[in-house]
Amino acid sequence: MSATPQFGLNAPQREAVRYMDGPCLVLAGAGSGKTRVITQKIAHLIEECGYEPRHIAALTFTNKAALEMQERIAKLLKDPRGAKQLTVSTFHSLGVQILRREAKELGLKDRFSIMDSDDCFSLVQDMAMTTDKGEIRRIQNTISLWKNGMVDPETAIKSAVTEDEAQAGRIYRDYVATLASYQAVDFDDLIRLPVQLFRDKDEVRERWQRKLRYLLVDEYQDTNTCQYELVKLLVTGIGKKPMFTAVGDDDQAIYAWRGATIENLKTLQIDFPDLKVIKLEQNYRSTTRILQAANAVISNNPKLFEKSLWSEHGLGDPIKVMAMQDDEHEAEQVAIMLSAHRFERRAKFSDYAILYRGNHQARIFEQALRRERIPYVMSGGQSFFDRAEIKDIMSYLRLVANEDDDPAFIRAVTTPKRGVGKTTLEVLGNFAGQWQCSLFEALFKGGIESKLSERQLAPLREFGNFINGLEARAHRPGESAAELLDDMIKAINYEAYLYETFDDRAAQSKWQNVVDFLGWLKEKGTGGRDGTAEEKSVLDLTQMVALMTMLEGKDEEPDAVRMSTLHASKGLEFPHVFLVGVEEGILPHKGDPDAPMDTLGARIEEERRLMYVGITRAQRTLHISWCKRRKRARESINCDVSRFIKEMRLDEGDAVPTEEEKVTPQARLANLKALLNKPKVA
Repeated sequence: MSATPQFGLNAPQREAVRYMDGPCLVLAGAGSGKTRVITQKIAHLIEECGYEPRHIAALTFTNKAALEMQERIAKLLKDPRGAKQLTVSTFHSLGVQILRREAKELGLKDRFSIMDSDDCFSLVQDMAMTTDKGEIRRIQNTISLWKNGMVDPETAIKSAVTEDEAQAGRIYRDYVATLASYQAVDFDDLIRLPVQLFRDKDEVRERWQRKLRYLLVDEYQDTNTCQYELVKLLVTGIGKKPMFTAVGDDDQAIYAWRGATIENLKTLQIDFPDLKVIKLEQNYRSTTRILQAANAVISNNPKLFEKSLWSEHGLGDPIKVMAMQDDEHEAEQVAIMLSAHRFERRAKFSDYAILYRGNHQARIFEQALRRERIPYVMSGGQSFFDRAEIKDIMSYLRLVANEDDDPAFIRAVTTPKRGVGKTTLEVLGNFAGQWQCSLFEALFKGGIESKLSERQLAPLREFGNFINGLEARAHRPGESAAELLDDMIKAINYEAYLYETFDDRAAQSKWQNVVDFLGWLKEKGTGGRDGTAEEKSVLDLTQMVALMTMLEGKDEEPDAVRMSTLHASKGLEFPHVFLVGVEEGILPHKGDPDAPMDTLGARIEEERRLMYVGITRAQRTLHISWCKRRKRARESINCDVSRFIKEMRLDEGDAVPTEEEKVTPQARLANLKALLNKPKVA
């Protein structure tokens, strides 16, 4: 790799870091060192260009990426303390900062609430008057796409083509009004409302432009309409030179289904005619064979920008494509081959990934790995703390710990139901907004009696007194956390609520989770089984759980095979990858058969980019498998090999084993014995 003592970068990376004459787009192919460019550019802005850290913002899509970036920048700066003054965050975190500071401009109280997806699900469920979870999620998703596309409720209703769309539009209108009355925002509002504010109020926008003078955007191809609008509003102004660097890859745009649009790359060139485009094509991750296959596949898509990845890592092992009899055979063979490959390479389990198009493919591989005693971890699995029943119990504890926690109040007061409806909460929310206080404080304020009838107020005050009683006990010295937890669960009658709401099997499973959670809390409260550590109060336990849910996923990676969907694998890399289920109907996914042809073409292009992402996760070896037959429901159907395998244009050496060549347990044992005396393969 060509390098300079100053940066250790290749020529295009160095150009991207040093370019300061206006807007810049860095087209960073997979594994081409984009994070290095962003972190080095921030260091360059501070050390060489005189920017103060507090005037620089770097936006990314995950908290993990933001944290990693901040740590890397701290190591590059002469004074590492400067890294703490930077704004390195997700788009949504920046949105929260803007809203907290500008709440009054939007008619929000300072301590407005952020509703999570579950809270919003309950709101939509009430408005849609259905218990069909699929239907509720569809409406939620439609509302999210409208918000991210900057479509207001009235426009959504007017442009509805079907009755379903019109109903979703009406629910959207009620949903927005309800959130406003609760003095609350949802996840999409964290970007939509700052955009609305910057469009309407020039002085607020100019204030933020003075604060954030240089902007860097990571994974630019994943931005939606709303996010791009926020970037544009932050960098453009009368007499102001737009100063930003966007880093992205049009070949890895795989999030259209959640509103991201590749059009933003085209629009960037139109909105900023003097845009400097710099391509990073040297890949530091994969062998030449892997990159040739990736380039061949993606060359079938129309190109916004021509680029071709290359590597100095040598030709590398042939890519293996394997035809399997059925899905059970595929899972069994992948587990056996992975085990043998690991033994031969003297590798770790964590060097391997099994990647698939959809979560439904995972179960059969889990079973095969367990049979072979191969440890594995899943990407994107649901956290224990994210389960609805755990969140229900936590909402009470959060409220005991902090009565100003409005989302906790809304969840606790309505779960289990206690005669407090949406209309009552809207009135309470408006009253709290007038007095700039929390919902909990509002229910005891003088004057609320004129807004709510005795029938509406009685269950609210009863609930408030119950929480106050728990809080008094929680602060009492020597109060047992275990007793308080037991009394609380008994008083809210949560077990009965589960059995009234869900079928017996689901209720039993949920109640067992609650019992396990309470048992775990009690054990933590008494300082563990041996009781040597200091006892913790309910307040200590609540803070501990809140911190754990925020920090989840930061533990050291275990030595285990990574199982992941292709979407969740983006940004990761592994020495050895098994890409499974590469068949027509799975990858590319069959989608909606009634979709118009233009939509169908765009969908295949996105699926091809997903295949490209899968191939480019591999550093040294890549195994691809597909099934001739596959179980669907109770039927066994014939499958066709994916068009993407043909598009890879593989050499003769990329063998497709016949049935006779498949690895049997006996053959594997013989192979392993023979390998015992072999020297280690690099």
